[in-house]
Formats: sequence, C-alpha cells, structure tokens
Amino acid sequence: MANIRKRGNTYQIRVSCGYDTKGEQIMQTMTWKPPEGMTAKQAEKEVQKQAVFFEEKCMKGQVTANVKFEDLAEEWLETYAKLNLKKTSYERQKQMRLRVYPAIGHMRMDKIKARHIQQFVNDLALNGKNMRNGKPLSRKTAVHHLSFISDVFSYAIRMEMLTDNPCRRVVVPKGTKKEKDIYTLEEIEKLFELLEDAPLKYRTFFTLAIYSGFRRGELLGLEWKDIDWDNCVISVRRTSNYTPSAGTYTDTTKTKRSQRSLKFPQHVMDLLCEFNAEQDEEREKLGSKWENHDRLFVKWNGEPMYHTTTYSWFKKFCDKNEMRFCDIHSLRHFYASALINEGVDAAAVSSALGHSAIGTTTSIYCHVFQQAQARASEAIANVLDFKKKHEDDPTDPPSITMTTNTNYSKDIQSSAK
Repeated sequence: MANIRKRGNTYQIRVSCGYDTKGEQIMQTMTWKPPEGMTAKQAEKEVQKQAVFFEEKCMKGQVTANVKFEDLAEEWLETYAKLNLKKTSYERQKQMRLRVYPAIGHMRMDKIKARHIQQFVNDLALNGKNMRNGKPLSRKTAVHHLSFISDVFSYAIRMEMLTDNPCRRVVVPKGTKKEKDIYTLEEIEKLFELLEDAPLKYRTFFTLAIYSGFRRGELLGLEWKDIDWDNCVISVRRTSNYTPSAGTYTDTTKTKRSQRSLKFPQHVMDLLCEFNAEQDEEREKLGSKWENHDRLFVKWNGEPMYHTTTYSWFKKFCDKNEMRFCDIHSLRHFYASALINEGVDAAAVSSALGHSAIGTTTSIYCHVFQQAQARASEAIANVLDFKKKHEDDPTDPPSITMTTNTNYSKDIQSSAK
C-alpha cells in the first residue's frame, strides 16, 4: 500500500516494489503538488487518488524503480548473459560497457528515451573511433552497442520493471558498405605454389581452409577422430576459441547447422595423412612432455594452437612473398564465391558454410549471386538468339555450344597437386 507524506505544500508518495537481487527493498517515489486554489480537504482527497493511480502503475511495471542503467546492466550481465551466452559473446557484451556507461549509464531506466539512445548511436556511427588504432568504427560496431542497450531494456521488461523498449525506435545510420577482400582464382593458384615450401602444418591448415570454407575456430577445433579416412569426410563438431579471462577453450559450434560434414578430394586426404604421420613423430620425440588433445593443429607440445598463430604466420608469409594479404576469413569467402560461380544452389552453399539460415548466405553473398544469375540470363539469351538465327538461316548447322564458367574446383585441385 502506498505511503503518503506531506512536505510543506507538496506530498511524497512512496510504493514498495519488492526486493532487488541484493535483498534491498525497492521503493518507487513521486511528488504531487496540489493545484492553486485547492482546499486542504480537497487536496487530501485528491492525493489519495494519486496514490492509488501511482501504485497501479508501479504494479503494472509502468514505472521503474530508481535503478540506473549501469546497475541494471550489471545485473543482466551476471544473471542472464553470463549463464546463457557463449563466452565470446559475453566478453563482447562486456566490452560494450566502455562506451555505453559514460553516455547513459548514470541515467535512470525510466528516464532514458529513444532520443537519448539515438544521439548516442549517431555519435558512435559518425564520430566513433577505435580505441586501439583511432580508425573510424564500422556500422556493425554501432549495431552491437545498440543491441547491448536493447538487451538490458528487454531484461527490464521481463522483470516487469518496464513495458516499453525505446531501442525499437532507434535507427542506426547507414554507412558505406565495404567490399569484402576475396582472393581471385589466380591468387589462390599462386598461394598453393608458395605453400609447397611452407611447413607442413601451415600448408595443411590453409589447404583445408580453401577446400572447406571452415571458420578459423572450426579448423582449430578439428580433432583426428573427426576424420573419416575411408570416405574422405571431415566433420565439424566443436570450435576452439579464446577470451582473456578463460584463455584457449573448447566450445560448441556457432549454431546447430554449423555442425556439418564435407567430403574432400583424395589429394587433400593424402596431405592430412602425411601431416598425421609428422605429428606422430613429434609425439614420440617428446614422450611424456607431449599433451595429447587429439587436435590437428597444436603447439610444439600438443596443446591446442593459440587462436592468432595462423593469422600472424599468414601475414608474415604474404609479406615475405610479396602477395596481397587478406585475412583468413577471406578464404571462406573465396570458397563460397567459387561454389556460387559453379552454379551450386543457395541452399547447398548455406549448408556447406554452416549458416543458420539460407537468408544469411544470400545476404552476405548477394552480389555474387546476382552476377551468377546475370550469367544465366546471358546463357539463355545466347540459346534463343542461336535458335532465331538458325530459323533465319536453315543452312547453319543445328548445334549449340554454351560457354560455362571456369571450373573452380578442378582448377584448385590441379594447382594443389
């Protein structure tokens, strides 16, 4: 029941809304001032009505407790995010605090409006700088920050502290879409030639990356028991990740559909067999010093490889050989582009990449799909043009020669041998 206190010519109305996670009572307060000309008796009667209305709002969650955004965000991180999100996602959410708290962390949840969040997002998207190198932030970074704020508001709604999420009215400014760095077929052929002189571990890693489109964490999470030698099939069942707090750790795949199996050509399996034999030799040399984790890609003593090792090696490798450097993820983009250019349908490409939905694939590779469709239109036009020409000139031999796209898979295999 609401408690009413008269303070001078105003009234303070207080309502208890239960207890927080620390066991402290949550109190809602409002101040009501009688209009001029209202008698004391009328004021007493009206303040009782205001107290009832205020208490109803509190019970319906239309008024939050005196909780600052920062306090509720910390509660959400501890009671929800830490328990339900992947470690990498949880760590990323914690990073969002560095910019969000200075902007709105001091404000009460019920005082934060869409315009406050919009101003923050606009400033982040237009003027934000990377804290390490000073470069402008990507639009995706602004989206991540807005998502963090929205998740906290959604938590407040679930806890019946609010009935509305102002983030749904916030729009992230459109930015210039950066074209993906993707290696050309000629560059991949050159890469295979250069890898012939590289250490067997890295030659195997990058060959698998090109032939599979596996994510870096999926490649580092591969274990020897994931290989079906008889059928030339490799299965993705886990990932190897890293956070500053947990170090290198094993986790589930990004989505359920990321757990997949792909068939490989025999010469790739032969390379894996050679690499397996080399690792066995290293294990015998080290004896008890070797830590058996069954991983394909490990440190000198058998421990799972550090997540940035392959990136650093590849960067130095490209610089040494005066080759254009694209990060390891670009090999996944090449794999996808090669499949699309070979006429593989969107559903099959999505399945091979381990995307959770076909829409993700068509959105990321929209331009590549459009180019493939354009070539299909040209092909049918060539057929119909030939038919019309043959009708006009019956002496022309009735044969049709259609030019197909470059066979990426065959070229890759031949260049790798």
